[in-house]
Amino acid sequence: MLLDWILPVLLCAAILLAVIGAFKRINLWRQGQPDKINILHGLMQIPKRYMVDLHHVVARDKYIANTHVATAGGFVAASVLIILVYVFGFNNRILVWGLLAALTAMLIGAFFVYKRRKNPPARLSKGPWMRLPKSLFTFAITFILISLPAAGILPENFGGWLLATILLAGVVYGVAEMFFGMTWGGPMKHAFAGALHLAFHRRAERFGGGRSTALKPIQLEENKLGVEQPADFKWNQLLGFDACVQCGRCEAMCPAFAAGQPLNPKKLIQDMVVGLAGGTDAKYAGSPYPGIEVGQHQGAPLQPIVNGLVEADTLWSCTTCRACVEECPMMIEHVDAIVDMRRFLTLEQGQTPEKGVEVIENLIATDNPNGFDPSHRVNWATDLNLPLMTDVQEADVLFWIGDGAYDMRTQRTLRAVVKLLRAAKVDFAILGNEERDSGDVARRLGDEATFQSLAKHNIATLKKYQFKQIVTADPHSYHCLKNEYKDFGAAFEVYHHTTFLAEQAKQGTLKLGELNLGTVTYHDPCYLGRYNGEYEAPRELLKALGLEVTEMERSGFRSRCCGGGGAAPITDIPGKQRIPDMRMEDVKATNAEVVAVACPQCALMLEGVVEPRPEVRDIAEMLAEAVETIH
Repeated sequence: MLLDWILPVLLCAAILLAVIGAFKRINLWRQGQPDKINILHGLMQIPKRYMVDLHHVVARDKYIANTHVATAGGFVAASVLIILVYVFGFNNRILVWGLLAALTAMLIGAFFVYKRRKNPPARLSKGPWMRLPKSLFTFAITFILISLPAAGILPENFGGWLLATILLAGVVYGVAEMFFGMTWGGPMKHAFAGALHLAFHRRAERFGGGRSTALKPIQLEENKLGVEQPADFKWNQLLGFDACVQCGRCEAMCPAFAAGQPLNPKKLIQDMVVGLAGGTDAKYAGSPYPGIEVGQHQGAPLQPIVNGLVEADTLWSCTTCRACVEECPMMIEHVDAIVDMRRFLTLEQGQTPEKGVEVIENLIATDNPNGFDPSHRVNWATDLNLPLMTDVQEADVLFWIGDGAYDMRTQRTLRAVVKLLRAAKVDFAILGNEERDSGDVARRLGDEATFQSLAKHNIATLKKYQFKQIVTADPHSYHCLKNEYKDFGAAFEVYHHTTFLAEQAKQGTLKLGELNLGTVTYHDPCYLGRYNGEYEAPRELLKALGLEVTEMERSGFRSRCCGGGGAAPITDIPGKQRIPDMRMEDVKATNAEVVAVACPQCALMLEGVVEPRPEVRDIAEMLAEAVETIH
């Protein structure tokens, strides 16, 4: 029969082409910069990372999770069995029946892919992805028909030459798309790149339930600071970009995209893929950057990214909220890429927009972004008689004030925290005028030099004193002190004030009365929730106050950003609406009378929304009021 001899030849040719394509694809990734990776260990981790970590994210959409299990699982199993049966000649009935079972699972999955693609949501890219159902169907049906005689269900000469010719055409199309399409390009490219991305991920700490959110430091002695062109990325970052499935989950969660600012994280990643191979974005078939038409940009591995592949405003629109990263089933690190490109603009070209240059100059001159006299850092507390570390030298808790010390709104929160620490009889002290800015704003603006200078100075100051824990009311400072100072020789035990106070309440050292504030909703700060995984402590405190908490539709790990992170208020890229206005609409949808916050930046952004609106209160202020009710 025609298929008896030509099928193995076709399969071997497809495998050979796939291998050749794999080497070509790997060479594209190798244009990037070196990164230390344990290759063998990474390859061995693929099954676990695929089945556990990747599917933990995919499973949030049950439809796609079940579809992916059937389609991907069926395809992988079928591919292995096809090679065993038709290439190596293991024509065993058990293997053939296993092959039919795998192909049937794949066929069922293909049907659900077809249903999804028949009327796809706006976030899904179209173009080549629309042919995926046909490719899956063709592959599965063709090999089912070929395998029925081998399974003994149909006679061996069933259909004769005519059917054999038709099946041969199906094999050519199906194998072309599904086998060597994985390495030469097309929808199945994500299968090859995605598996290796899991193996060689730049943040291996994310797997196995871990968390890795600190930005990677750069060596300031390098010839080039930051990323100017695609080849400046680490090679495994380029690999990660190539793994994108264009599902648009990042797009659906991005606050800047929703606000009509010129950023779409999915389009950004696809632009990096264009730059990796060279070409234009004309064939991109998804949602564009708001206000920027597709087809106007081009790039190559050794050509500048900004004003070639993307506009600078696209990079400065990002709030670094990590909603895109949290939603990505391929675990791509969008924020790392954006900050890497910002670093080049800031450090090499001095092109920080709007008030960025002024803020950086203030940080260098006065150690705070607004240029206030550093000796006025504790003026808000002149009547509180706060103990200074320079006087006491030792305390159980070092209370980190942060640059909210210069803001009248934040000062209310700081005074509330002081009241609570004293109510719980906590032995604490502050650095006072020795404290400098944590460096969060400088780092998000791409000024790694100023961040490292501030971090090293703060670390040296902190190491002069004896304390067990650092407590701060600012999630941005909390994140820097806890996670980003580690790269510079510091390992402090750091707590956000809600976490620390929730523990005090559990232990009974902080006694709270109940408040009557009506219905309350809670806004999760990005740098407390997605960056550090703290979702429960603020809610526990609100419940301890006897408050009825109504959750917003977007809460927890899917909380919408307030718009205040990533130095976004400083770069101030215009859009169709303001991010805090959108967040306040989320609040209003709950009919809550009060929105509780746990971040000075969130309080400022939400209070900036035009009234009428629900009242904005920091949890510390509410707790301080509750303490008063029992005295």
